[in-house]
Amino acid sequence: MALTLRSSTSFINLKETKSFKTSDDHFLATVSFAQIKPSCRLRPKYSMSMQQVSHEKISEKKEKLHSLTISHTENNSKVPVYVMLPLDTVTHGGNLNKPKAMNASLMALKSAGVEGVMVDAWWGLVEKDGPLKYNWEGYFELVQMVEKHGLKLQVVMSFHQCGGNVGDSCRYCIYKYDSVMVLENIKLTFLNVLNMFSIPLPPWVLEEISKNPDLVYTDRSGRRNPEYISLGCDSMPVLRGRTPIQAYTDYMRSFRERFRGYLGRVIVEIQVGMGPCGELRYPSYPESNGTWKFPGIGEFQCYDKFMRASLEAAAAAMGKKDWGKSGPHDSGHYKQFPEETGFFRKDGTWNTEYGQFFLEWYSGMLLDHGDRLLSAAKGTFQGTGAKLSGKVAGIHWHYNTRSHAAELPAGYYNTRHRDGYLPIARMFSKHGVVFNFTCMEMRDSQQPEHANCSPEGLVRQVKMVTKTARVELAGENALERYDSCAYAQVLATSRSDSGSGLSAFTYLRMNKRLFEGDNWRNLVEFVKNMSEGGRKIPDSDTRGTNLYIGFIRNKNVEKTKEAALA
Repeated sequence: MALTLRSSTSFINLKETKSFKTSDDHFLATVSFAQIKPSCRLRPKYSMSMQQVSHEKISEKKEKLHSLTISHTENNSKVPVYVMLPLDTVTHGGNLNKPKAMNASLMALKSAGVEGVMVDAWWGLVEKDGPLKYNWEGYFELVQMVEKHGLKLQVVMSFHQCGGNVGDSCRYCIYKYDSVMVLENIKLTFLNVLNMFSIPLPPWVLEEISKNPDLVYTDRSGRRNPEYISLGCDSMPVLRGRTPIQAYTDYMRSFRERFRGYLGRVIVEIQVGMGPCGELRYPSYPESNGTWKFPGIGEFQCYDKFMRASLEAAAAAMGKKDWGKSGPHDSGHYKQFPEETGFFRKDGTWNTEYGQFFLEWYSGMLLDHGDRLLSAAKGTFQGTGAKLSGKVAGIHWHYNTRSHAAELPAGYYNTRHRDGYLPIARMFSKHGVVFNFTCMEMRDSQQPEHANCSPEGLVRQVKMVTKTARVELAGENALERYDSCAYAQVLATSRSDSGSGLSAFTYLRMNKRLFEGDNWRNLVEFVKNMSEGGRKIPDSDTRGTNLYIGFIRNKNVEKTKEAALA
């Protein structure tokens, strides 16, 4: 398939067309360089002045929550743009996947003006051979390549499995084991489990889970979720004498020692994974096997024995032992809507004394988990010059309901009467951690009416709480988008018109489609807009910037062609 690399801002000014080939599912194919004229402009969307929203004017059908007074201010600061690399950037064998194609793609991204790239450092790949046996070689090769191209790198400490959720699937045939794993009283061989998921947790961890299935999150029906170890056993020595927090800390220390010479210089940010998809949340809406479907409310994940013991202790301390016997009995099922349940409906159990007790305990456990992990990360990376960040999910469906039903099972105690993101922002601020948030590209008008979505309202709320907590805010797009409309929305939310502006933006994700004509043109123009604080690009670019893969003077063209062949 031929892919054309183009710029919409007249960056290319070549007299002849040159091309080279590279074959890879995630990278560039045939890249052609041709003279191109501007075709479209990305303009940030500026809203008119907005007055504070009062609850008296809220309709019963869609309630505008967390009313804000928004001032219109100027912010022309540069917002650096990073691009996420493919999930299988490092192979199961620990090597860099298709290095020549990666090299060509990094050259293209550098020419486009991006600040750097992001990569997942998978626990299930690096420590797969046994406890404390780490293999960083594929990542080391990537770091050297990133440095060669003058780019920066964000590295995610990915303590979760890859696969089973939106945007985190990749093709891997991983390990084969004869051991037997028991989940939900069903015997599954490791081969079966690993075929279902792309990059699971380390095999020695899965072996421990097979002996004690309560190590993973469990829902009310007893369904086990092996995406991430349950936070209920954070401080229990369940991993061959180590606690999960100790295992995560050892992993981060090993990374620090292996990349000490690059931290703060090439590796500028460490994002600490704190749950499924690397986000600080419970796995309340798993897509694997059709368990959950948008816009379902999801389910609480508090039924493993460690979480139940904690709930029982919290209820006893309140003098309400009966409240500790189980989670809410009327919270419904994954795919249901709020009004179909007794817990989440308009005047449901969520707003009773019991509901408040349960939600405070449930969300508090998540906050404590984040606090423990970020404290460990801070102790590990302090003084290296690398920033720390944490990711929070953009759960925007049912945001326009009183209970914010979908957010509650994920661990965000955010309702009409309570701000659930301010405690998270304050905890991040305590550790000097960047608050990374998703769904920056979404508009309310693009969402289905029956889902009661408000991604824009959610982003406004997060911008306000990060400003209040005095913590940096960075953003990502939740879904793969290549259109100018999505980029324009990011430009609008990147400004400090309401609350915090963005300190950085990471684009999801590098693949073949990104380098196609209009898609590439939109990215290039977006990066330029972000570099100029969201200002409009002038109608003509007279600087004659050369933008194409490996633009090296004619004497080096042959060398560039060789570098791009995979």
